[in-house]
Formats: sequence, structure tokens, C-alpha cells
Amino acid sequence: MSIDLIERYYAAFNDDDTDAMLACLAPDVAHHVNEGEVRRGRDAFRAFREHMARAYRETLSDIVVLAGPDGRYAAEFTVTGTYLETDPGLPEARGQTYSLPAGAFFTVTDGAITRVVTYYNLADWIRQVS
Repeated sequence: MSIDLIERYYAAFNDDDTDAMLACLAPDVAHHVNEGEVRRGRDAFRAFREHMARAYRETLSDIVVLAGPDGRYAAEFTVTGTYLETDPGLPEARGQTYSLPAGAFFTVTDGAITRVVTYYNLADWIRQVS
């Protein structure tokens, strides 16, 4: 069942296991990040995860995954993190902590995630780390 696939994806996130996350994704995955460009393919996803691991240490909790029609899924969760390294265009990192609600949408095709769209309130995050 695809809910299990998405739960494995998030368990891998919490384990900081990029390879396990990549195993959940289709080779041509479209990764829509909050406030950013769409990244296509596993290599682009890996590069994004490597950047995020340098700049942020995050854990997801209270994860709820919902199934919709036609291979579509949604997830709601809380992101708790520490800002480790300044990301260009954002406030200076000084080890600030934050917690915010977030959500994601997925498309699953043939047992693999083909699309991930992530949303959170950037203004709230900036307020917390400023």
C-alpha cells in the first residue's frame, strides 16, 4: 500500500537516510520544494538533501498520511529543527531552533513516488530564527 511507502519515506527522513529516501522515489521524481525551483530526478533530490543536512537538522513528528484517488496522497506533520548553516538569502544561522506545521502532497505510480510537493510557512520560520 502506498501509505506505507510514504511512511517509509518519512522514517528515512527522520533517520537521516538519504539512500532509503531515494529508494522510495521514481528515477524521474519531480520534487517541488517550498519557495524554490522544481528539482527533477534522484540526483537533484540527493543534492538537495545534502544541502539540507549541512544547513538544518530536522525531525518530523505527528505525521498523518491521507490517501486520495488516482495515486495521490497528502501528509501533515510538525517540523522541529535547528538552523546550522546560513542559507543564502535567509537570516544568519546561529543554532536557532524552530517548530512549524508543514504538509506535503505526493503522486505514486507503479509503487514509487513520482512527485513530492512540500509546503510550510516561510514567514513563520523566519520569525522563529530571526
